[in-house]
Amino acid sequence: MNDPIAQTVKPILYLLHGDDEFGMRQFVSEMEARLGDDPTTRSMNLVELDGRTASEEDIHSAAYALPFLAERRIVVLEHPLERLGGNEARARFEAMLEHLPETTALVLLFLDEFKSGGRDRGWQQQNRHAWLFTWCQKAGPRALYRVFKLPSFGEMANWIVKRAEEQGGKFSPKAAQALAARVGSDTQTASQEIIKLLIYVDFARPVEPADVEALCVASEGPTNLFGMIDALAEGNARTAIKLLHDLLEIEDAASLFAMIVRQFRLLIQAREIIDEGGKATTISSELHQVSFVAEKLERQARRFSLAQLKSIYRRLLEIDLAAKSSQMPLDLALDELIVQMQ
Repeated sequence: MNDPIAQTVKPILYLLHGDDEFGMRQFVSEMEARLGDDPTTRSMNLVELDGRTASEEDIHSAAYALPFLAERRIVVLEHPLERLGGNEARARFEAMLEHLPETTALVLLFLDEFKSGGRDRGWQQQNRHAWLFTWCQKAGPRALYRVFKLPSFGEMANWIVKRAEEQGGKFSPKAAQALAARVGSDTQTASQEIIKLLIYVDFARPVEPADVEALCVASEGPTNLFGMIDALAEGNARTAIKLLHDLLEIEDAASLFAMIVRQFRLLIQAREIIDEGGKATTISSELHQVSFVAEKLERQARRFSLAQLKSIYRRLLEIDLAAKSSQMPLDLALDELIVQMQ
């Protein structure tokens, strides 16, 4: 298949669908790079909106605006369907798609969850929003649909090796396996760790398992993260806050917050598996986690109800929005979350 970013006839809609947000962001970065070498021109022609907070007017204005000294204007819309619950709102969105100018590339980042087992196997939101996928099919070359699926645990080591090569370095197979055991299928964290390790070896030799053991705080991070969440489940705010601050000493707030969000997402999935009669072995196979991590997930998920976990996850999304709008620093918001959970 030809490179959709470089092809002569470019789509006006890019539907990026899946659970690998890092992969989606890489795709958008490649699109942005094609806007030209001047950083001012690139920034003037890239708009990012969040469908949970942006109004219809915001989205329409961005989509219909003309590019500035460039061939195209890229409009990235996260959570694009969040406020399209009614038929009227959906119809207005479809009408906007029909009339998008050729100078606009509207990129929809449609994050979804993939279930690998049972009757619900597949993308969980695809059937619910089938109208959008139908529109893409009918649009032909005017729309591009691309799936971004997180690698399974078995695929992650190869992903790490390839990513390191793309960055101009090398990982030994055992080092890639060691890093995969620490980050699971989290491609964003893996990418950050890969860069750190390649700099550590000065790109002069392959990264080895000893380097991963010596440098990756991820080997301790999940342990402390499990401990912090254990303290939350026990109602021990003092210990939870202490462990949070310990983690903040080795991770910046944004990276730690991403780890916490990922952990609670895994706990929700683990709790759903438990409620269906599954145990650690099922969690390991369906969530692509090594056995000792799956066992910890099972133990911890049993300490919460599914409703509690979903409530915490919603609160984390609210914190994310507040941080992005500079309403509250992440570290203070996390402190407040722990206190509120007691």
